[in-house]
Amino acid sequence: MTQPIPNAVPYLGGNEWQYLKECLDTNWVSSAGPFVDRFETEVAAYVGAAHAVATVNGTAALHVALLLAGIGPGDEVLVPTLTFIATANAIKYCGGAPVFMDSEPATWQIDPAKVAEFLARECEVRDGRVVNRATGRAVKALLPVHLYGHPADLDPLLELCERFPLVLVEDAAEALGAKYKGRRVGAHGLVGCLSFNGNKIVTAGGGGMILTGNPGLAERARYLTTQARDEGFEFVHREVGFNYRLTNIQAALGVAQLEQIERFIQAKRGSARAYTEALGRLGGAEPLGEAPWAFSTFWMYSVILDPARYGDVRRLIAAANAEGIQLRPLWQPLHNQPAFGGSQAYRIEVADRLHRCGVSLPCSVGITPEERERVIDFLARQRR
Repeated sequence: MTQPIPNAVPYLGGNEWQYLKECLDTNWVSSAGPFVDRFETEVAAYVGAAHAVATVNGTAALHVALLLAGIGPGDEVLVPTLTFIATANAIKYCGGAPVFMDSEPATWQIDPAKVAEFLARECEVRDGRVVNRATGRAVKALLPVHLYGHPADLDPLLELCERFPLVLVEDAAEALGAKYKGRRVGAHGLVGCLSFNGNKIVTAGGGGMILTGNPGLAERARYLTTQARDEGFEFVHREVGFNYRLTNIQAALGVAQLEQIERFIQAKRGSARAYTEALGRLGGAEPLGEAPWAFSTFWMYSVILDPARYGDVRRLIAAANAEGIQLRPLWQPLHNQPAFGGSQAYRIEVADRLHRCGVSLPCSVGITPEERERVIDFLARQRR
């Protein structure tokens, strides 16, 4: 029987067993231990951030990052509609409201031109605040997502944050190792966030990270993620905090994975080159490529398929999965999600087309050339 080809699974080929055994041998298995500190230090150094605070997952990192950015009840955050729902959920955890922005057609990232248009046409600055005329609420932050391993175009977004009193928070959960104009993403704004979920380029089995250059914010993040407990022997909590700590076992796995990240990135980029070349021969496919100013990790190799050539993408995905080839649809745009019904969305035109015709191909770090050939052969057989 032919082995299934998963969409994206971990590759455990380094010191994972050694470091996990060290945790068990020393009894450091919970939310304290040397690997937690080491993971934070090494991730911060790799990304180029002054400070990193580990969390139980990427969603927790986003939640606390938005609190650090001052997001509270009624505050609005501009966010791409084409992203995983965790990005918008974190805004709601703070009591805030997402305002959904469209995708840029070439890179699929949040469209800076439409963000600028929204701020100029739909908002006004009053008493040092950006006010959304339609809702009367303050727009506090801009939350770009570096989607599928490709950076968002940050310079125009940062410029908008200078022109308008906005805070930029980076969701780099899908893009550890990606670079914007030579600098790794996650440390360009006030706060950035990473995820180490099982399908990410580096996994800790779960886990996330808050990144910042501000020592006060780093201290605040550490306080909030450890139940907001004051220092000392007594259990004193002056505000409500969160049990968002990463375990030493997870951090040990993350450290071992981070040691291999450059090899992982090269494997992902190698798969992207192979797929792009093969799809070019087939025709009717428009892969998410790489902007001139970007270095993409190609975390999730994704492509737009011409319906005239390949038919309905949902039918294609079902047929592939029936053959053991795990294709995935793109993220469903959040303005269409029942959970966010009634949320404001501004001129969404590109994201819906991407979702309708887009698909992510199997692209695990450990995928073999033979498995990629099976994927391409399947797509060739589906052409009309």
